[in-house]
Amino acid sequence: MPGLWSPVEVGRLRLPHRLALSPMMRNRALPDGSPTPLDAEYFAQRASLGLLITGGTQPSADGQGFLLSHGCHTDAHIAGWQLVTKAVHDAGGHLFIQLMHAGRVAHPHNTPHGRTPVAPSPVAAGVGIHTPTGNQPVPVPRELTTAQVRATVEDFRRAAAAAIEAGADGVEIHGANGFLLQQFLSANANHRTDAYGGSVAARTRFVLEVTEAVAGEIGADRTALRLSPGLRAFGIDEGATGPATYTHLVRALARLDLAFLHVTHHGDDALLATVRAAWPGPLLLTRPGAPVDERAADVDSGLADLITLGRPALANPDVVARLRTGAPLNAPDPTTFYGGGAEGYTDYPTL
Repeated sequence: MPGLWSPVEVGRLRLPHRLALSPMMRNRALPDGSPTPLDAEYFAQRASLGLLITGGTQPSADGQGFLLSHGCHTDAHIAGWQLVTKAVHDAGGHLFIQLMHAGRVAHPHNTPHGRTPVAPSPVAAGVGIHTPTGNQPVPVPRELTTAQVRATVEDFRRAAAAAIEAGADGVEIHGANGFLLQQFLSANANHRTDAYGGSVAARTRFVLEVTEAVAGEIGADRTALRLSPGLRAFGIDEGATGPATYTHLVRALARLDLAFLHVTHHGDDALLATVRAAWPGPLLLTRPGAPVDERAADVDSGLADLITLGRPALANPDVVARLRTGAPLNAPDPTTFYGGGAEGYTDYPTL
């Protein structure tokens, strides 16, 4: 894996190698969404990865979809994230806060406000999610008005400013995994007839406006975007329009000179090649479930500039040292992935 250990520049950062921490929701925030000292410990333990990306963090109250997910839109959130960013920086790492609006993948029982989730159109995802009363089907969402869509763009802008105030090195906008931004991109979830629905240009407009607003607020070199072309999850089916949608979107994004584009690969190699060809900047690639050596080959081939580690990093705070020396890896414990305390979060052993 020779390419993994060469340095790389990403926005304002010079990173010592090509590994990054994959964004993973761990659902250990306080009930109001604030990070805790345990979060600071967790991320600082993994600082040797260089670039750490947090799990999905709601940019507004209506952006919350899951129990005990983090937020980045109140003074308490900022204070909590300051604990995290200081711990990471003291340990020599860098942190991007991932801003994620869940959209229709949400349930009123999971939020303090109890409101019906919002989405581009009143189309239910057709899935269930965990709630305090067990797995429950997500409801039919409220359709955002045109004015509310524009207000949501401003929510992302303000949350990005809050992230920088909290000491983060940048923000990754979550445009993937079936959440709000991808709901706008997918014609089967977006039935709008205003300026944000219909044609490829209209369906990509919201994603571009959010990205432009965040980059305008904190700088393009501190802004990244995550996409998952071809994903079929949480009711998303981009169908035959997917390739045209992502070709148009990535070409438009290329003009913004973002810190990086993060792509989660779901098997469409031709579409991934198209995205790579259209994107001139650093590309961070996630291959869910793929062995580390397979991911490393993406760097060696030039397909990716950086790769993420998810479960290997979750279970191995010193994963960089283990990979460098060929040491065995701890096995992750899926029963402790979501919620809880230190067990399965900060208590995995190091070498």
